[in-house]
Amino acid sequence: MGSNTTEAHPIIGNKIKKAAKSGLKLIVVDPRKIDIVKSSHRHLQIQVGSDIALINAIIHVVIDEGLYKEDFILQHTNDFIALKHRVHQYTPEYVAQITGVPAGDIIRTAREYAGAQRAMIAYTLGITEHHCGVNNVFDIANLALLTGQIGKKGSGIMPLRGQNNVQGAGDMGCLPNQLTGAGSLADASYRKRFEDAWMIELNSKIGDTQTRTFERLEAGDVKALYVIGENPLLADVHMNDTKKLLANLDLLIVQDIFMTETAEMADVVLPARSWAEVEGTYTNTDRRVQRVRKAVEPHPNTNEDWAILCELSGRLGYDMHYETGQDIWDEVRKLAWEMYGGISYERLELEYGIHYPCPDESHPGTKILHERFHGDVAATIKSTFVPVSYTPPIETPDDHYPFILTTGRRYESYNTHTQTRHYADGVKIKQKEETVDIHPDDAIKLGIADGEKVRVSSRRGSLEVAAKITEQVVPGLVFMSFHWREVPTNILTINEYDPISGTAEFKACAVRIEPVH
Repeated sequence: MGSNTTEAHPIIGNKIKKAAKSGLKLIVVDPRKIDIVKSSHRHLQIQVGSDIALINAIIHVVIDEGLYKEDFILQHTNDFIALKHRVHQYTPEYVAQITGVPAGDIIRTAREYAGAQRAMIAYTLGITEHHCGVNNVFDIANLALLTGQIGKKGSGIMPLRGQNNVQGAGDMGCLPNQLTGAGSLADASYRKRFEDAWMIELNSKIGDTQTRTFERLEAGDVKALYVIGENPLLADVHMNDTKKLLANLDLLIVQDIFMTETAEMADVVLPARSWAEVEGTYTNTDRRVQRVRKAVEPHPNTNEDWAILCELSGRLGYDMHYETGQDIWDEVRKLAWEMYGGISYERLELEYGIHYPCPDESHPGTKILHERFHGDVAATIKSTFVPVSYTPPIETPDDHYPFILTTGRRYESYNTHTQTRHYADGVKIKQKEETVDIHPDDAIKLGIADGEKVRVSSRRGSLEVAAKITEQVVPGLVFMSFHWREVPTNILTINEYDPISGTAEFKACAVRIEPVH
């Protein structure tokens, strides 16, 4: 669901395609006819932003036809009746009008998922980058719990991470409400471990999300910003607004390996090292901790991120005494032992990768979470259903802006293109510039030919881009990525966010398209 897997996560995408050839029944839920649809058993081509309506309809069928796992629900969940009441109105026929997915396909999907011995839901930014992204995720969890498709091999929920160490960064404390090891910052006893080790009192106040930080920039409450390994000027919604906020700062510091668009605005740029110049650990999308080793000698006058932070901390009056990345990892193992206590560098050298939680060196690691759901011992903590309702995208098409723009990634140009625009000679590139992907029917109505320049405008700005005529999109839907600085797509996107997570609504905004003569 909401994952262009073969382009955004090609290694996982290849594994899924290979499994499909061996008999895996693959159902793709996506507004576009993406490449992986060719390997699918069924494509549910939904209207952008209608995920909750679709999932609620599948839940409706599962409950209505008695396909749910009653014993599992009684033993391991709460609030089933509330879920049942919430989805009552979401009949397949009603939801077909919202999503554009035929009622028969909804019913068949519900029966196949609930009746499968093992089933998994993989999702990514097409689910989370909406104003209702958290509710989308809640509803996926509702469906998995309802059918007992969780906590056993070959089943569960698999959020595909956007970059190679997103999981690890969050686990190490790069979330505003958590300390290293995913312990709550508000938990006084967990916080005390770190206070005792570091001999300092930690601020117990929950930090701000990026969204909230930018709101405080706009209000004038934040005067300085320190950006590490991120290019918000190109990556964030409503680019013109972001540029104004960064320009108004008293101090902007960027720590990166290239002069990104954000770095070009900075007062101070701290040169870091690339992934190939450092030692340490990564944690991937399935909680596997792996070693990363230096492949090339680092560029002169650069330093590792942790070393830069340690030097800055010392200059600010708090000395950090680490000689290597392994020193930091050993401290992580000691303080967050429930997660990492048994994952030593020595074991990683021998075993290649270990899944956390791994509390001690005799522990094999935890490949499957939530196995308690299917074990002999009854679960002591139950999972609560969270019933949610469908809400349409914030901005929908009208006479002035008749198209819906959805954004995503393209295979060759990683994220904001910062690391992938510097191609070596001889490397063949399939897509060398940004395009707006538009359906042939819409192109005919607008008088647009493939490759022609068009102007794409929203209520926030406009830009010129080449048109790509393709049946990957449906009439009324257009697609762009935000990889090319020459075509800054986020000039167009809407400045609306999920109120819980702060994730922006990248996946839906209204635009107008005009030929450029």
